[in-house]
Amino acid sequence: MFNKYFSILFFLIFFSLKIFAQYDAPLYTSYTTVAERVKLHDRLINYSIQKNLSVPLNDSTEENWEDAFDAMEILLYKSPFSDKKINTVFSEIETRSIDFQKALLQLAYTNYPKIFIVQVKNLLHTTSDAKVFALCAEYIQQAKDSAYMPTVNKLLETKFGDSAVINPVLYMLQVHLSQKNIKGIFLPKKLLNELFSKQFLPGQTVMYSIQRKNRDYPGIVLVRNANGEFITDSNGIIFNIPQLARSITNLPFYLRNGNTPQGIFLMHGFDVSMSNFIGPTANVQLSMPVEETIKAFMRDSSVTDTVWNIDYYKKLIPENLKNYLPLYNSYYAGLSGRTSIIAHGTTIDPNIYANKLYYPLTPTEGCLCTKEIWNGKRLESDQQKLINALLKAGGANGYCIVIELDDKQSAVTLNDVLPFIDH
Repeated sequence: MFNKYFSILFFLIFFSLKIFAQYDAPLYTSYTTVAERVKLHDRLINYSIQKNLSVPLNDSTEENWEDAFDAMEILLYKSPFSDKKINTVFSEIETRSIDFQKALLQLAYTNYPKIFIVQVKNLLHTTSDAKVFALCAEYIQQAKDSAYMPTVNKLLETKFGDSAVINPVLYMLQVHLSQKNIKGIFLPKKLLNELFSKQFLPGQTVMYSIQRKNRDYPGIVLVRNANGEFITDSNGIIFNIPQLARSITNLPFYLRNGNTPQGIFLMHGFDVSMSNFIGPTANVQLSMPVEETIKAFMRDSSVTDTVWNIDYYKKLIPENLKNYLPLYNSYYAGLSGRTSIIAHGTTIDPNIYANKLYYPLTPTEGCLCTKEIWNGKRLESDQQKLINALLKAGGANGYCIVIELDDKQSAVTLNDVLPFIDH
């Protein structure tokens, strides 16, 4: 019996090592060669954008236009032709479907800030949809139209009443707008060490994504094993690589395709994406509260409740940090309906964003993203380094925490966090 058990155990260990080794195998993607990237760029402009925007807009063709909006955001694309089309469609935005309104407002926030203030203000007054209202309010706020914000707050009260506090989108909208008037809210430095201590999520592997308030600046990612020890490289330096938590839209975290929320995520294994924008390097699977069941998120098989409430999430937060609202952003993002935020690499051509502060990293739809350089072959991969660090820690099963350190206008470095880590 013992020999049979030993044989099975040996097979499982051998099989696991074989799978893990595959994550580090040489990779090739034909769609990342220079020639194929040029073709993709041309297809996105000629077909996804120009062809779709040339289709007469009606109820049955709204999706064509929404596909064009997506491509315009990825490429940060504008042209006299597309500008004219977007100007035209904004004149009828109030007659379009809610999904179309949201897609158009997202495009405007990304590619056309300050341009459509009049039309957006009109929609703010007529809409009864919470997410459309929030997108309108955030567009106005982005334009720094502070004189109009009392009107936004008044409309929140008259349109939505008590639901303005109950609805997570409207509640987070109010929180976000109120914080725009101050320099920033950050965890006191004296309490940061509690997030890095062994007492935080004890016995769990933790992936830390440390960011700036301004997500144009890359953050860094660290890995702690279940014993509370940070993974180090061959020189004994704590493992760290740049990681971007900025979405292409740069919308706030509680809205679809917004920036990665701060807070705690469940980390539950590796996967490989079929997306030509993410590529075949292994990614780290993450889930937010509400997106995942309470039992799974809490890693507690004794939980029988199936309806989420914030008290479960609070149990994961250290006592001295329980009143720090940004740590609850992932909870409210999940409650607002956000899903599918993971930690992945990228096969998007970084040269699209060559003039951006985050270059050569590439923005996403709200995920955590590391640098990869491809030209058919995978030439560089910080994502693979992250996968290896997690394997060294015991695997991608535990938690991920995203936290904004401060509003310093520079990329996060290891020196920014070392003072708060016992090592």
